[in-house]
Amino acid sequence: MSRLSSPKGLSLKWLEIFQICARSGSLKEAADETGLAISTVSHHLRCLEDHLGAELFNHTRRPMVLTPKGQVFLRNIDVALHAIRKAKAEATNGDLAGASYLRLGMIEDLDSDVTPDLAVHLADLMPDCAFLYHTASSHEVIGMLRDRKLDLGITVTPHERMRDLEDQPLLRDPFIMVLPKTAAASPDDIVARRAELPFLQFSSELIIARQIQAQLRRLGVSLPDKFECGSNQTLMAMVASGAGWTITTPLLFARAQRFQPRLTMHPFPGKRFSRTLSLVVTPDCSRSLVDIVNRKLRASLDSHVIATTIAQTPWLQDQFALID
Repeated sequence: MSRLSSPKGLSLKWLEIFQICARSGSLKEAADETGLAISTVSHHLRCLEDHLGAELFNHTRRPMVLTPKGQVFLRNIDVALHAIRKAKAEATNGDLAGASYLRLGMIEDLDSDVTPDLAVHLADLMPDCAFLYHTASSHEVIGMLRDRKLDLGITVTPHERMRDLEDQPLLRDPFIMVLPKTAAASPDDIVARRAELPFLQFSSELIIARQIQAQLRRLGVSLPDKFECGSNQTLMAMVASGAGWTITTPLLFARAQRFQPRLTMHPFPGKRFSRTLSLVVTPDCSRSLVDIVNRKLRASLDSHVIATTIAQTPWLQDQFALID
């Protein structure tokens, strides 16, 4: 049944909440993302439908489902909200002190030093801004950026194209072997399986695991699966205990300070390979904000991670480095 249109002015907040609800199909998820009560989210949706005089959702279905009119409205609103956000970012470019809300996605690889440094720096620059820091895997951060649930993120750069997202490479993070300090065999013998030390690997759904497996296939190296884990710290603990060896990166190794006295890093035998960490942003993110985040990330990576690691492991010079 059609509703009578309301003479009240159209609210940008209604449109933003409608877009979130349409994508998530959930009042609760919309409430969590916006920080509003579920009843407030519901009220904004009713106000929008009353204003338009049309039902945008089938309110008898769970999860929420758009009506045909709602589907058409969403297509147009996606375009309109993108234009509004881009215009706002350009109009306020350089005026970061007035920013009100910023959503950042970070991989946990940076949560020891780099992310806290960035958080403190942005809080000083933007005193009135509400921040959301979301820690997740790279593919989750990229997915949230695509769905406009985040404004910018720091991720491992995937091999596939990221469509309309913009990525700015930050760090070259080479793959290395990590062995227990007690290991007597050489890295070459271990990779060639001439030594009985199991390979402990990252969970196969992670980008880093796919990159490692792709390189092993290129080298014709086949390693039996014994142990998979999504946690770098757990992998380091297992290697430190003598349970096996792993392939990881200097950035991840730097996070495992507790286990480092019982570990050794080695170049991976054969052709070198590496992953890239990038700052990934949506097209409507403020250019001045991107520049500030980029500069701070580079300074923190250089001082907290790169310099310390190379001082301890000089052979990583020029391999573990910022990307100009």
